Amino acid sequence: MPNLFDPGGRPPMYVCICRAVTENDVHDCIASGARSARQIRDATGAGGDCATCVRKICAILKRSEELVITA
Repeated sequence: MPNLFDPGGRPPMYVCICRAVTENDVHDCIASGARSARQIRDATGAGGDCATCVRKICAILKRSEELVITA
């Protein structure tokens, strides 16, 4: 059975309920080079159904860009 908890022992936070995509999945896409919600959708399916998660994905993308700028 897969480990459903992150290294901190917390359950995964779902970004997209329709496709069961977690914040970790989105962060992995960003680490692999995704720079837009469309690229994350293409890689994970998140945002391709009801699109409720697109705002959350965009917020995660913005935070990751801010981290790169301040690093």
